[in-house]
Amino acid sequence: MTMRKTITRGLLALLSAFLMFGCTPSGTKSYPNAPFKGVVEDGSKETFKKVADATVWLIPATDVAAMGKTPLEVKKDSKNDEPLEDNLAANRGRYQNAKTNAKGEFSFADVPGGKYFVYVEPANSKYLPGGDKSRIAMGTDELGAKPMLIKISGNVPANATYIGSSACIECHEDQKHFTGTLHRLGITVVGKQSKLQDFSKFPEFNKGLNKLMAGTKFWFSGYDKGRSFDKYLITTKAPADASSVSFTATFYKDSDGKLKFRTENAKDAKDTPRVYPVDVTYGGGVFKQRYLYRVGPDLFPFVQFNQKGDDSFADRGRKVWRDYHGDWLYNEGTKKLADPSPAKSFDKECASCHYNGYTLTKTAAGGYKAGSANDRNGELDIDGDGKPNEINMGCETCHGPGSVHDKAKEIDMPSTIVSPNKLAAERASAICVQCHSRPQGNLKNDQPVNTANKMMLPGTARNVYLKDYTTREDAAPKDYWADGLHSKSHHQQGTDFIKSSKHRNGNHLVACADCHDTHGNGKFAHQLKADAKTPESCTSCHKDRTDMKAHLADKAKCTVDAAKITCSDCHNTKTMQTGAGFGKGLTGKDGKNYWMNDITSHLYDVPRKDNKGVKGVAPGAAMPIPYTKPCGAACHDTKNL
Repeated sequence: MTMRKTITRGLLALLSAFLMFGCTPSGTKSYPNAPFKGVVEDGSKETFKKVADATVWLIPATDVAAMGKTPLEVKKDSKNDEPLEDNLAANRGRYQNAKTNAKGEFSFADVPGGKYFVYVEPANSKYLPGGDKSRIAMGTDELGAKPMLIKISGNVPANATYIGSSACIECHEDQKHFTGTLHRLGITVVGKQSKLQDFSKFPEFNKGLNKLMAGTKFWFSGYDKGRSFDKYLITTKAPADASSVSFTATFYKDSDGKLKFRTENAKDAKDTPRVYPVDVTYGGGVFKQRYLYRVGPDLFPFVQFNQKGDDSFADRGRKVWRDYHGDWLYNEGTKKLADPSPAKSFDKECASCHYNGYTLTKTAAGGYKAGSANDRNGELDIDGDGKPNEINMGCETCHGPGSVHDKAKEIDMPSTIVSPNKLAAERASAICVQCHSRPQGNLKNDQPVNTANKMMLPGTARNVYLKDYTTREDAAPKDYWADGLHSKSHHQQGTDFIKSSKHRNGNHLVACADCHDTHGNGKFAHQLKADAKTPESCTSCHKDRTDMKAHLADKAKCTVDAAKITCSDCHNTKTMQTGAGFGKGLTGKDGKNYWMNDITSHLYDVPRKDNKGVKGVAPGAAMPIPYTKPCGAACHDTKNL
């Protein structure tokens, strides 16, 4: 028995060594023990400081890979949603580490063979953790080959304030193309393009607005209280059943040159019509555009133009025009025209993810007034101080408020601003995920704000964000398809992404900006760095998957011409809908068609035809999957679904 116990313990110890140090069984690559040294700095090649007293940690890739195989816990104090920080928190006593000296130098005499993520933990809040070498696991053969230079991100000082993107671009003129990104174009004053907005990449941005300016009348009929924001069917022609119409809204360009609309009660001719000015547009670059009208000090969204809509579709959400909270302008109980409640204002319900340096103050009248960074080239004075505000995302949204950075000596500049590319991937992605997900913040709506009604600063840890800025961590059950996994509602790309293998794996921890060029350099849709219609957008990293024909035959038993299909056709299924979607899919057994949506799932899996959201579900209500797309008409049998 003693001998058996000894052997068993020896095997367990050997297995632990495999997991801890990345040692591998025969048939896979083994790594030698090696010394490892380097230096930690901030800044650029030209301007930098050595970072003293930082701790350099070696986090075994095997531990991160093992975490990636556990179901992600989307909750506060989760133990497995931050692959590096959670592993470090659980294993400080056993992970190798080294301190940097006054010259920023560190040294490990002997690192056990394996693969590691190199993670830097600064001594204080002057810098942020991670480092530009923290995202790709490296073997000891690479670590020992030559000294490593690690660059880490600065942090915004507590007294820093927002100064606006114009001030940033004065020095960083090479990033001026940021003004052509959709993050900068989301909200636009009607008839007034700001100097911080370049629409040249989007010639049809205001296609819907132009129709309204030319004069358009809508009939609001078929009220359905069970629907969400589109309780009415809206048409540009009077419905055959006049009794189904509740009210009309007529858009026109007034004599003062401004866009306005007039509501009229179809049930009561004596009800006085109401007129509202339309101040700004909301969207236009990707699939839809809405129109924000003013009531007193507040803005409210109304009517949605679907760029890919088709009035021949029976689904009211896929037509050219879609209702957006017409129920705020008409009371079905009293059959009277109404004004929207200030509690539903854009400032309170939507603006936090758009305004640069968002603030929100409750007024004496019980309403809310939003604020944002003053900028001489800002789009609109929203707070009434006589200075234009930046009401779109700005440089500081991702880099932090820049007042201290702007006034600092050149040598101190790197330590006073956030550089997302030098953060650990999990912190870099959190900047995007806070808005490309569906949590509820302290206002109990979709705005992820804290008790002071402010957004998190870039560089914040995911767990701090969840604890301080959310009351519900992410989407509600209704925002997913029946499988409880794939997102159904729009702006949930981040909701999907953190559950994907890209966020947690033992090789390459991906951040949003690895694929998307946030500064707008890319020439491809959605600010992608590579064309999603080509395999290269994926195979530039997945170099073992370049044989598309073999991959299709192995994974899907698919015989389609490999030249006619690409990775994104299956792995980037558009499960979410924001506009009208991309039209009809295949026809099901009852003669009704499946649909294609327009927002990509970021799980990167391939949902199959036996998925709960598809199997046994009526075609018009089923989750879009690769199998139901029209490209499979020759070989996909949807009649068995």
